Amino acid sequence: MDAASRHAGDKGIELREAVRRVVLEAGFDRVGFAAAGPARSAKSLRRWIERGFAGTMAYMERSPERRSDPTRLLEGARTVIAVALHYRGPGDRKSPEPSGRAEIASYARGTDYHRVMEARLRGASLALENTFPARYRYYVDTGPVLERDWAEQAGIGWIGKNTCSIDPERGSYFFLGEILTTLALDVDSPATSRCGSCRSCLDACPTEALVAPYELDSRLCISYLTIEHRGALPEGTETAIGNLVFGCDICQEVCPFNRPLPDASGNERFKADPELAPRKENSSPSLEELALLDEEGFQRRFPQSAVRRAKFVGFLRNVILALGNSRSRESAEILARLSRRDDVLKNEVLSTTLQRAREQCRRR
Repeated sequence: MDAASRHAGDKGIELREAVRRVVLEAGFDRVGFAAAGPARSAKSLRRWIERGFAGTMAYMERSPERRSDPTRLLEGARTVIAVALHYRGPGDRKSPEPSGRAEIASYARGTDYHRVMEARLRGASLALENTFPARYRYYVDTGPVLERDWAEQAGIGWIGKNTCSIDPERGSYFFLGEILTTLALDVDSPATSRCGSCRSCLDACPTEALVAPYELDSRLCISYLTIEHRGALPEGTETAIGNLVFGCDICQEVCPFNRPLPDASGNERFKADPELAPRKENSSPSLEELALLDEEGFQRRFPQSAVRRAKFVGFLRNVILALGNSRSRESAEILARLSRRDDVLKNEVLSTTLQRAREQCRRR
């Protein structure tokens, strides 16, 4: 390599690292760079949709070409800037929930991550635009971007057998976002899988939603069933959700990369972002408390919360199922009270679910 080429290479690296510093200063834990273009899993996405694995998530079927290629979202896009923000430390493991208590997925226990991510992505994009003139467009998971693909290509983490992005040092408890830009930047080396022969996530899934390594049938996934699915749950899946009233962490809990990794002094290597810290009332709330909520109370109980995505009827359906699965002596009495509520009786999903939950209680 001649001197001119080395100089150009050094300049490219300097520019990339300067951009990385700006984005890190906006409040992200990891930043990586990949060349914009068709995503590597575009064909896999089409096959996944064709097999019906998207369930009722019709938005996944809209414009797959646009979803698979960021240059269709921002004309002239040259680089995808992938970012990660951790919401939980690997050492923050949960103890088994006592009977009569509900479990909410750890990512949804605090402020809705969309608010936090979008604010920081907006700030990062403005700072970049002021410093490195170009066009920028940012996305969280509500946008048509295959975020895990770009995180893998940008070196942040590979897509594991449980279909989550995994950072080998920090685990998988993080949110992803992307900034598309017309600025040409040197790219990072892609992340490579380190799952090896491990099957912990596949073996632990109570509904066998992981039909094969790296393949998730959303229709069986507890996260999908408790959040996206709007009707009564399919028979056979109701008992599998246990006390999970919103989302599921099981396939992450068992992942070896989510074990605590202390540094030389014995302290954890990193902490979860404080703005995403769980609210005390969302850690093991009582099923009785949640069962007493009406629609207005649900909105008050979960302000600025991702839990709202399930909607009131979906959430109460989940609570009723958890009561049916609970070994608490009070569960039958709480279900009996629910059977006297007009809003429950007049809703087909809730009344059907309540009948099944009461039958489950009687069988115990």
